[in-house]
Order: sequence, then structure tokens, then C-alpha cells
Amino acid sequence: MRAIEVHRLSKAFLVKRKAAGFRGSLRALVRPEKQVVEALREVSFTMEEGELLGFIGPNGAGKSTTIKILTGILHPSSGEARVLGLVPWQQRRQLAFQIGSVFGQRPQLWYHLPAIDTFLLFGEIYEVERRALRGRIGALAEIFALEDLLDIPVRKLSLGQRMRCEVVASLLHHPRLLLLDEPSIGLDVVAKQRLREAIRHLNEQEGVSVLLTSHDAGDIEALCQRVIIVNHGQPVFDDQVAALKKRYLKVKQVTARYERPLAPDFCVEGAEVIRLEEGEVVLSFDTRCTPAGVIVEQLSAAGNLVDLVISEPALEEVIREIYQETRQLQPTEGAPP
Repeated sequence: MRAIEVHRLSKAFLVKRKAAGFRGSLRALVRPEKQVVEALREVSFTMEEGELLGFIGPNGAGKSTTIKILTGILHPSSGEARVLGLVPWQQRRQLAFQIGSVFGQRPQLWYHLPAIDTFLLFGEIYEVERRALRGRIGALAEIFALEDLLDIPVRKLSLGQRMRCEVVASLLHHPRLLLLDEPSIGLDVVAKQRLREAIRHLNEQEGVSVLLTSHDAGDIEALCQRVIIVNHGQPVFDDQVAALKKRYLKVKQVTARYERPLAPDFCVEGAEVIRLEEGEVVLSFDTRCTPAGVIVEQLSAAGNLVDLVISEPALEEVIREIYQETRQLQPTEGAPP
């Protein structure tokens, strides 16, 4: 069984518009103007069980709308979707016992109570036997490094600690699918790394399928093998992360360090010098014009190398290029929050 099957899924919202200023507000009260906003336009994709899938795009692209439909919170305007064999908006209660969800900007923990109290409450809601629940909380607390934080009021936890507690709360009932909408938003580098490691561990050890939306390309690179990119409510790319970078990989960067300082006019044929400082040079080159091996040969012949690093472009740059290629699509305003 596939974890997710989506076929020609669309969602339109009817929103009210008003002219700017006080008079516009008065007219809006008497005769509000209405406008149809398409958040999703015939989106289709599948996700296998056990897969870690990235679902990314700019603000207003339709990511959160898709997640809300897949959890049964929203009804689509048209199209079909099945999550673990269930229709989310028709079988939401049955589905709730098989999925977990985390919305980075919509906390589910009780702010003034310790996280353990929310965990115990969720255990009752999901009908988890008390002894099994205690064992599950202990296991997840170890994976997410929360053993010393369970009895501290949530309001006193850092943002990174709270987000790890949010994910644990969504995993107490052993869901088969985890839907994460911006789980790392606002986290520092260390907190992001801990969260990524814990999610990867659950996927590998328990086979939990994960659908992840994020504006942080590091999340996608660290966790996902496949990525779907949506823009203006439509998918514009669906392939492996490696294929994404390979297809749009045009310029690479090389950093070379030498034992001795280089000449001020140091250059390499087929490459552009970005920075030259003492014994270190940073170059960029287009792989379509000059193979990497040619650049490395020239750098090796220039002196005694201490270190050599070839870097691929950041995923953000790759995604930006894809957006530029699809900019002929007419912009569609995002769905209301």
C-alpha cells in the first residue's frame, strides 16, 4: 500500500477584498468584493511507505493546504486523495490513529503545563494502554534527548526543545505516517541537527513515512531522497534530490590551499577566480564547458596542494533556478491562513 496517493487535487478559497482606506472598509461592510483564489491546481503525486519525501515551494505555493487536506482538516474543491488507503476528509477519525502531524507555527502542547502532561493526555485520546504509553514516552524522550525536560513547563523550554516535544507528541501512538509542516522554523543550527537526526532514526528504525515541508534546504538535503517542488499551486519538479542537483548543476566552486603563496595574477583556464589570498584560491567553473578533471589537473600542476575541496551549489540556488524557469506561470495569490 502506498502511503499517499493524490490525483488532480485542487483547492479554491473564496476570499473578501476591500479597497484601501477607511472608505474602502465602509464599502466592504456593505458590499464586500469576493475573489476566488486557487491554492492548488490539479496536483498529482504518490508516496511510498517508508519514504522520506520533501514537499517544498515558496510561500503561497500550496504546501500547507496540501498537508491540511491530507490530514482531513480541509476538503478539496476537486480531485482525489488517499492516505494509507483512507480518504482523509471522509475517514478522518480512522486516519487520525495512523498518522501524526506537526505544524511548526501551530503548537499543540499545553503552554503552562509540563510536556509530560500533554503526552499523557494524548495517550488517552489515542487509546494507548498506560504501561505501553510510559514505555513509548521513555523511548521517544531518549531518541529526542528530552529525558530531563519532561517535567518542565513548556513555556520555559527553548524553541528547539519545544519543537522536539511537538514531534514526540505526534509519535506517541506509533503512526505509520508523519506529516511535518515547517518543523525547523526558527531553530538554531544545533537544534535543527538534533531534530533531523531524530527524524532519520525513526524512519530507519521504525519505518515511519515522512512528508516534510520546509524552507530550509538543509532539511531536505539531510533527510530526503526525493523532492517535489510546487509553485503557484502546481508541481514543477518531482525526482530524486540527487537528480535535482545534477540536472540543475551548472557551476561548481573549488577551494584550493597551497604550501606557498600564489602569484597575484594566478589563474586557471576555464575557471573564474573568486578569491585569492596568500596560499588559498577559490574558483568557480561551468561543468558544461570545463570538466572538473581539467580544473584539478591545472591546480595540481600549480604547486604543492595542502587541501582541495569541490563544492556543489546550495539547494536554495538550484530551487531558485527552477522557479526562474517556471516564472512564465501567472502568479496566484496564496490561500488565506
